[in-house]
Formats: sequence, structure tokens, C-alpha cells
Amino acid sequence: MLSILLAGFGGQGVLFAGKIMAYSGLIEDKYVSWLPSYGPEMRGGTANCSVCISDEPIGSPLVLNPDVLVAMNLPSYDKFIDKVAPGGIAVVDSSLIAKKSDRTDISCFYVPATEKADSEGLKGLSNNILLGKVLQEAKFASLETVEAAVAKCVPPKKQHLLEPNMRAIKLGMSL
Repeated sequence: MLSILLAGFGGQGVLFAGKIMAYSGLIEDKYVSWLPSYGPEMRGGTANCSVCISDEPIGSPLVLNPDVLVAMNLPSYDKFIDKVAPGGIAVVDSSLIAKKSDRTDISCFYVPATEKADSEGLKGLSNNILLGKVLQEAKFASLETVEAAVAKCVPPKKQHLLEPNMRAIKLGMSL
């Protein structure tokens, strides 16, 4: 089982990125769970999302020691970096988090996602840049599957956003 924890502020797309990952698992005929959690403030409050993708039934959707952590802000990094399972992966938005982990038992990837999103005309898609990096490092699905999941998650009235979302994911994979 692959357990993933995405964490940041509300409005950063944490839940949306988690939903894409969960749909990717569904499309590949895996067992999945998607458990959103956010403060009452929504935008600007804390938001995190637990995603489990497995070949076998999932006992609990709660992710306490993630195999993969996606940290989109400093409070989330501080709260969860020490909980990543040994041998796990941390993908950190280095545009918003200047800290570096001193853990040697996990692989940390520092991706300037917010900066890249702004400079590449993908404002607001730093979440998918980080998702792309997770896809590259954790191989939770194939790119084709993720593309199908994005198509499923982007609502019909926002179909014009399919291409930028995929561009952000591919950019993240290349970093």
C-alpha cells in the first residue's frame, strides 16, 4: 500500500491533487481511500488530505506515517516531516518553505512549485506541479492514467483547464 499525505493552506488545491491521485488508483483498478480534512476557515485555513492506493483492501483511510508527504506550506512541513515513514518521500514547495530536512532516512525533493507556476503561466497550479513530482518519484500510476483522472476531476464547465493542469503535472515530472 502507498499512503500519501498532502498538506497546505485551504485554496492551494491540496484536496484536488489528492482527488486526482485517488481517481488514478480507481482507474488502475486499485483499492483507494481519499480522506479530506480542513479547518473551518477553508481558504487560508489548514487543509490536508490522506490518500491510500493499494492492491488489497484498506484497513483505515487515516494516514499517520505517510510513505509520501506533499508539503505546500511551512506549518504543514513542520507538523508532518518527522512523521514520514523511513524510506519515504517528501516533496516540498521550496518557494514557500525555506527549511531543509536533516533526515537521512527519507528522500526529500525541494520543488519551487509556486514560483514555477507563476513563471510558466500556470498560476494556481503549484499543486499539480508537486503532484507531477510525486508521480515521477513514487510512480503511483501511469501518466496516461493520471491524464484520465484529471479529465474526470475537472468539471465540465472548466474543460479549458485540462491542458494547463496536464502541463503543470508534466512540468513537475521534469523537475
